[in-house]
Amino acid sequence: MEKTVSEAIQYRRSVRVFKDDENPDPEVVRSCIEEATLAPTSSNLQLWEFYHIVSEDTLEKMTEACLGQNAAKTAKQMVVVVSRKDLYKKRAQQNINFLKSVYGDKPESEYSRREKFALNYYKKLIPTIYTDFLGILGQLKYMVFNVIGLFRPVYRQVRRSDMRIVAQKSAGLAAQTFMLSMAAKGYDTCPMEGSDTLRVKKLLGIPSSAEINMVIGCGVRAENGIYGPRFRVPFEETYKRV
Repeated sequence: MEKTVSEAIQYRRSVRVFKDDENPDPEVVRSCIEEATLAPTSSNLQLWEFYHIVSEDTLEKMTEACLGQNAAKTAKQMVVVVSRKDLYKKRAQQNINFLKSVYGDKPESEYSRREKFALNYYKKLIPTIYTDFLGILGQLKYMVFNVIGLFRPVYRQVRRSDMRIVAQKSAGLAAQTFMLSMAAKGYDTCPMEGSDTLRVKKLLGIPSSAEINMVIGCGVRAENGIYGPRFRVPFEETYKRV
Protein backbone atom coordinates (compact mmCIF):
# COMPACT_ATOMS: atom_id res chain seq x y z
CA MET A 1 0.00 0.00 0.00
CA GLU A 2 1.38 3.36 -1.00
CA LYS A 3 2.37 5.72 1.80
CA THR A 4 0.87 9.12 2.41
CA VAL A 5 3.04 12.21 1.89
CA SER A 6 3.73 12.50 5.63
CA GLU A 7 4.51 8.79 5.89
CA ALA A 8 6.88 8.99 2.92
CA ILE A 9 8.70 11.97 4.45
CA GLN A 10 9.15 10.11 7.73
CA TYR A 11 10.18 6.89 5.98
CA ARG A 12 12.77 8.41 3.65
CA ARG A 13 16.36 8.07 4.83
CA SER A 14 19.68 8.23 3.03
CA VAL A 15 20.29 4.50 2.68
CA ARG A 16 23.97 3.58 2.39
CA VAL A 17 23.59 -0.16 1.83
CA PHE A 18 20.93 -1.75 -0.36
CA LYS A 19 19.77 -5.38 -0.37
CA ASP A 20 21.61 -7.55 -2.85
CA ASP A 21 18.60 -9.71 -3.75
CA GLU A 22 15.94 -7.03 -4.29
CA ASN A 23 15.77 -4.70 -7.25
CA PRO A 24 13.09 -2.02 -7.66
CA ASP A 25 10.84 -2.39 -10.68
CA PRO A 26 12.48 -0.13 -13.32
CA GLU A 27 9.05 0.95 -14.55
CA VAL A 28 8.09 2.09 -11.06
CA VAL A 29 11.35 4.03 -10.81
CA ARG A 30 10.55 5.57 -14.19
CA SER A 31 7.11 6.59 -12.93
CA CYS A 32 8.76 8.23 -9.90
CA ILE A 33 11.00 10.21 -12.25
CA GLU A 34 7.91 11.25 -14.18
CA GLU A 35 6.35 12.47 -10.93
CA ALA A 36 9.56 14.37 -10.24
CA THR A 37 8.91 16.46 -13.35
CA LEU A 38 5.88 17.90 -11.55
CA ALA A 39 8.16 19.58 -9.00
CA PRO A 40 8.15 23.38 -8.74
CA THR A 41 10.53 25.02 -11.20
CA SER A 42 11.62 28.61 -11.72
CA SER A 43 9.58 30.28 -14.50
CA ASN A 44 8.35 26.79 -15.46
CA LEU A 45 11.51 26.40 -17.55
CA GLN A 46 12.10 22.85 -16.27
CA LEU A 47 15.86 23.10 -16.76
CA TRP A 48 16.52 19.49 -15.82
CA GLU A 49 17.19 16.03 -17.23
CA PHE A 50 17.17 12.60 -15.60
CA TYR A 51 19.46 9.72 -16.52
CA HIS A 52 18.01 6.41 -15.30
CA ILE A 53 20.79 3.82 -15.08
CA VAL A 54 19.85 0.14 -15.04
CA SER A 55 22.76 -1.44 -16.94
CA GLU A 56 25.03 -3.47 -14.65
CA ASP A 57 28.09 -2.44 -16.65
CA THR A 58 27.23 1.25 -16.40
CA LEU A 59 26.40 0.89 -12.68
CA GLU A 60 29.85 -0.59 -12.11
CA LYS A 61 31.50 2.32 -13.89
CA MET A 62 29.31 4.78 -12.00
CA THR A 63 30.42 3.21 -8.72
CA GLU A 64 34.00 4.08 -9.58
CA ALA A 65 32.96 7.62 -10.57
CA CYS A 66 31.13 7.90 -7.23
CA LEU A 67 34.40 7.13 -5.40
CA GLY A 68 33.41 3.58 -4.50
CA GLN A 69 31.00 4.57 -1.74
CA ASN A 70 28.62 1.87 -0.49
CA ALA A 71 25.49 3.69 -1.63
CA ALA A 72 26.80 3.41 -5.19
CA LYS A 73 28.41 -0.01 -4.85
CA THR A 74 25.20 -1.68 -3.65
CA ALA A 75 22.69 0.39 -5.68
CA LYS A 76 20.55 -1.65 -8.05
CA GLN A 77 19.75 1.41 -10.15
CA MET A 78 20.84 5.03 -10.21
CA VAL A 79 19.24 8.27 -11.24
CA VAL A 80 21.45 11.18 -12.20
CA VAL A 81 19.71 14.55 -11.95
CA VAL A 82 21.21 17.07 -14.36
CA SER A 83 20.79 20.84 -14.38
CA ARG A 84 20.40 22.25 -17.91
CA LYS A 85 20.61 26.04 -17.69
CA ASP A 86 21.93 25.94 -21.24
CA LEU A 87 18.51 24.86 -22.53
CA TYR A 88 16.71 28.03 -21.44
CA LYS A 89 16.02 29.18 -25.03
CA LYS A 90 14.48 25.86 -26.03
CA ARG A 91 12.40 25.59 -22.86
CA ALA A 92 11.24 29.22 -23.14
CA GLN A 93 10.06 28.54 -26.70
CA GLN A 94 8.23 25.41 -25.52
CA ASN A 95 6.40 27.57 -22.97
CA ILE A 96 5.52 30.07 -25.69
CA ASN A 97 4.16 27.31 -27.91
CA PHE A 98 2.11 25.93 -25.03
CA LEU A 99 0.64 29.31 -24.14
CA LYS A 100 -0.34 29.97 -27.75
CA SER A 101 -2.10 26.60 -27.88
CA VAL A 102 -4.03 27.56 -24.73
CA TYR A 103 -4.92 31.04 -26.00
CA GLY A 104 -6.31 29.68 -29.25
CA ASP A 105 -5.63 30.27 -32.93
CA LYS A 106 -5.88 34.06 -33.18
CA PRO A 107 -3.64 36.97 -34.21
CA GLU A 108 -1.45 38.45 -31.47
CA SER A 109 -3.35 41.74 -31.76
CA GLU A 110 -6.33 39.98 -30.18
CA TYR A 111 -4.41 38.75 -27.14
CA SER A 112 -5.53 40.13 -23.80
CA ARG A 113 -3.16 42.21 -21.71
CA ARG A 114 -2.48 39.25 -19.46
CA GLU A 115 -1.81 36.95 -22.42
CA LYS A 116 0.64 39.45 -23.94
CA PHE A 117 2.42 39.76 -20.61
CA ALA A 118 2.83 36.00 -20.30
CA LEU A 119 4.20 35.70 -23.85
CA ASN A 120 6.56 38.66 -23.43
CA TYR A 121 7.82 37.11 -20.20
CA TYR A 122 9.31 34.26 -22.23
CA LYS A 123 10.10 36.28 -25.34
CA LYS A 124 11.84 39.21 -23.65
CA LEU A 125 12.39 38.86 -19.91
CA ILE A 126 13.83 35.32 -19.85
CA PRO A 127 16.42 36.09 -22.57
CA THR A 128 17.33 39.30 -20.74
CA ILE A 129 17.89 37.43 -17.48
CA TYR A 130 19.68 34.37 -18.88
CA THR A 131 21.78 35.85 -21.71
CA ASP A 132 25.42 36.44 -20.79
CA PHE A 133 28.85 36.74 -22.37
CA LEU A 134 31.89 35.64 -20.36
CA GLY A 135 30.17 36.90 -17.23
CA ILE A 136 30.59 40.51 -18.38
CA LEU A 137 27.00 41.11 -19.45
CA GLY A 138 25.79 39.57 -16.20
CA GLN A 139 27.86 42.02 -14.15
CA LEU A 140 26.51 44.95 -16.16
CA LYS A 141 22.94 43.75 -15.64
CA TYR A 142 23.67 43.26 -11.95
CA MET A 143 24.84 46.86 -11.58
CA VAL A 144 21.88 48.24 -13.55
CA PHE A 145 19.34 46.23 -11.56
CA ASN A 146 20.90 47.31 -8.28
CA VAL A 147 20.68 50.96 -9.29
CA ILE A 148 17.01 50.43 -10.10
CA GLY A 149 16.71 48.72 -6.72
CA LEU A 150 17.59 52.00 -5.00
CA PHE A 151 14.17 53.29 -6.02
CA ARG A 152 11.92 50.22 -6.08
CA PRO A 153 11.93 46.48 -5.43
CA VAL A 154 13.66 44.65 -8.27
CA TYR A 155 14.96 41.18 -9.11
CA ARG A 156 18.71 41.18 -8.49
CA GLN A 157 19.86 37.60 -9.25
CA VAL A 158 20.91 38.25 -12.86
CA ARG A 159 24.57 37.19 -12.97
CA ARG A 160 25.65 33.93 -14.60
CA SER A 161 26.41 32.45 -11.18
CA ASP A 162 22.95 33.46 -9.98
CA MET A 163 21.23 31.72 -12.88
CA ARG A 164 23.26 28.57 -12.26
CA ILE A 165 21.93 28.56 -8.72
CA VAL A 166 18.37 29.07 -9.95
CA ALA A 167 18.64 26.07 -12.29
CA GLN A 168 20.27 23.94 -9.58
CA LYS A 169 17.51 24.81 -7.10
CA SER A 170 14.86 23.61 -9.54
CA ALA A 171 16.80 20.41 -10.19
CA GLY A 172 17.14 19.89 -6.43
CA LEU A 173 13.39 20.24 -5.96
CA ALA A 174 12.86 17.62 -8.66
CA ALA A 175 15.39 15.30 -7.00
CA GLN A 176 13.61 15.57 -3.64
CA THR A 177 10.25 14.95 -5.29
CA PHE A 178 11.69 11.82 -6.91
CA MET A 179 13.05 10.51 -3.60
CA LEU A 180 9.75 11.09 -1.81
CA SER A 181 7.89 9.35 -4.63
CA MET A 182 10.23 6.38 -4.26
CA ALA A 183 9.69 6.37 -0.49
CA ALA A 184 5.92 6.40 -0.99
CA LYS A 185 6.25 3.20 -3.00
CA GLY A 186 8.43 1.51 -0.40
CA TYR A 187 11.74 1.96 -2.23
CA ASP A 188 14.88 3.61 -0.91
CA THR A 189 17.36 6.17 -2.20
CA CYS A 190 20.60 7.89 -1.31
CA PRO A 191 21.55 11.28 -2.78
CA MET A 192 25.31 11.29 -3.35
CA GLU A 193 27.26 14.52 -3.43
CA GLY A 194 30.63 12.81 -3.74
CA SER A 195 31.37 11.96 -7.35
CA ASP A 196 33.77 12.79 -10.14
CA THR A 197 31.29 14.81 -12.17
CA LEU A 198 33.56 15.00 -15.21
CA ARG A 199 33.75 11.19 -15.35
CA VAL A 200 29.98 10.94 -14.88
CA LYS A 201 29.42 13.32 -17.80
CA LYS A 202 31.75 11.38 -20.07
CA LEU A 203 30.24 8.05 -19.09
CA LEU A 204 26.64 9.14 -19.73
CA GLY A 205 27.32 11.43 -22.68
CA ILE A 206 26.14 14.51 -20.82
CA PRO A 207 27.07 17.81 -22.56
CA SER A 208 29.85 19.86 -21.00
CA SER A 209 27.43 22.81 -20.72
CA ALA A 210 25.20 20.78 -18.37
CA GLU A 211 25.86 20.34 -14.65
CA ILE A 212 25.39 17.35 -12.39
CA ASN A 213 22.96 18.17 -9.60
CA MET A 214 23.25 14.84 -7.78
CA VAL A 215 23.55 11.11 -8.26
CA ILE A 216 20.87 9.07 -6.49
CA GLY A 217 21.37 5.41 -5.62
CA CYS A 218 18.18 3.34 -5.66
CA GLY A 219 17.23 0.02 -4.09
CA VAL A 220 15.70 -1.58 -1.01
CA ARG A 221 17.37 -0.88 2.31
CA ALA A 222 19.40 -3.64 3.92
CA GLU A 223 19.26 -4.18 7.70
CA ASN A 224 22.53 -2.27 8.04
CA GLY A 225 21.58 0.22 5.33
CA ILE A 226 20.99 3.14 7.68
CA TYR A 227 24.07 4.04 9.67
CA GLY A 228 22.34 5.48 12.71
CA PRO A 229 19.26 7.17 14.17
CA ARG A 230 18.05 10.31 12.48
CA PHE A 231 19.54 13.54 13.84
CA ARG A 232 18.15 17.01 13.26
CA VAL A 233 19.11 20.21 15.06
CA PRO A 234 16.36 21.45 17.42
CA PHE A 235 13.42 22.75 15.40
CA GLU A 236 13.36 25.95 17.49
CA GLU A 237 16.79 26.85 16.09
CA THR A 238 15.54 26.78 12.51
CA TYR A 239 11.94 27.97 12.83
CA LYS A 240 11.43 31.74 12.80
CA ARG A 241 7.85 32.94 13.05
CA VAL A 242 7.54 36.57 11.93
